[in-house]
Amino acid sequence: MTLAENRRSCLLLAPAMHKFSATSDRKGIVMAGRLFRWLFGFIFALLMVAVLYTGFVLWWSYSTGEKTGYVEKFSKRGVLFKTWEGELTVVPVPGAPPEVFSFSVRDDSVAVHINAASGHRVVLHYEEHVGVPTNWFGETGFFVTDVRLAGPGGEFPR
Repeated sequence: MTLAENRRSCLLLAPAMHKFSATSDRKGIVMAGRLFRWLFGFIFALLMVAVLYTGFVLWWSYSTGEKTGYVEKFSKRGVLFKTWEGELTVVPVPGAPPEVFSFSVRDDSVAVHINAASGHRVVLHYEEHVGVPTNWFGETGFFVTDVRLAGPGGEFPR
């Protein structure tokens, strides 16, 4: 390659080299900042949707009802968030095999009444919540909101 050809190739490359100047670096930083803000906004929006969805699912109940039976097992358990979990043995008709109704309790005052009623026949009022995203709020979708003794009078001393 001659000297003239070498100069000509350098002149041809000069505009291409200009793309990597200091101005270009500033544009790259601005673009990275925009990407970071967009990504942060997107993740924040996803988090807000998850929080709103969880709040709605825990507020709205799919169904409510009552079950009558004997509390067979009741304990507070969990790794990070402790919840009261229990099983109620329900006998539909005498002589039939018992059904097991698994439930969760979020309110400690209700849990105290369930513990006090152990060995007695109780009526549990529950709400069913469908679509709860984690088991941090209870291992089942059935949350007991009230308990009373079955039979006449059926109230706990308050």
